[in-house]
Amino acid sequence: MTLKDTLNGTDRFAKMIGAQLTEVREGYARAELTVGENHLNGAGVCQGGVFYTLADLSFAAVANCRGILTLGISNTITLLKSAQKGDRLIAECTELLDHHKLPYCDIRVTNQDGELVAVMTGLAYRLKKDFPFDGLM
Repeated sequence: MTLKDTLNGTDRFAKMIGAQLTEVREGYARAELTVGENHLNGAGVCQGGVFYTLADLSFAAVANCRGILTLGISNTITLLKSAQKGDRLIAECTELLDHHKLPYCDIRVTNQDGELVAVMTGLAYRLKKDFPFDGLM
């Protein structure tokens, strides 16, 4: 099973909200989600946790793409623009530093019009444990 299939199948929370990895390469991943009724907060716009979960899924793919179990330890997200029901959100994660213990990534979330709606940085910790998979995609 590929890393993409593994994370799409085993990240239960991301799966429950409809977030899905669509592309995984070494040092890069893309995850997507369409905002539905169940994603809206009390103000009628997309709940911030949806942005975070989508960004975090792309971050998980990049952090784990080298086959070593890696977990996020510090993430900072800034929400720049709200999203409405029907919007398509795309999170793209790029690895900025492939440190042997503490990889660091930049995640940008855009909507279907290419507008930047959120930015996140992610710092992870690589455990001394293999995370086996058969290819990235």
